[in-house]
Amino acid sequence: MEKKMKIGYARCSTAQQDLAAQRQLLEELGATRIYVDHGLTGTNRDRPGLREALAAVRGGDVLVVAKLDRLARSLPDARDIVEELTAMGVSLQLGTSLHDPKDPTSRLLYNTLAMMAEFESDLIRSRTRQGMQVAKAHGKLRGRQTKLNPKQEGHLVSLHAAGEHTVSEIAELFSVSRGTVYRALERARK
Repeated sequence: MEKKMKIGYARCSTAQQDLAAQRQLLEELGATRIYVDHGLTGTNRDRPGLREALAAVRGGDVLVVAKLDRLARSLPDARDIVEELTAMGVSLQLGTSLHDPKDPTSRLLYNTLAMMAEFESDLIRSRTRQGMQVAKAHGKLRGRQTKLNPKQEGHLVSLHAAGEHTVSEIAELFSVSRGTVYRALERARK
């Protein structure tokens, strides 16, 4: 009989965050291998570390995550992942709790946790949008800065107006994309 393995999965949303606490907890919970996604949001299901973790588990194994929101940030994704694990005969451990998809109480708790993770993600997005609106209203958020300074843009516009160079040639001269040239020309028209 093959020994069941505990495979760990850890994720953090930004490159500045540290995975050390999650890794330590997963090791304490018995994870022998840990797959990670660093700087990837949980709302996106397409994560290399998650794919590798799901590919590594076999029937009878346990996928271990520190908290449900490290695995998924939407209810549909959380349900899809647990259905995929269940179909493979793999158990899911959230922290110290083992999720049993056949137990109604366990399913209720899992779905409630998934809804809370999705709700928290929605709140973060909403606060970010509100913060950006306030910053924009106070002139602190100006959008993407132009690649060329005003003097360079003036030179670019004069070259184009002379009609001796194509947009592609001008883009090459200034080491920018054709789109940048078109945007500079549009700003000059306004």
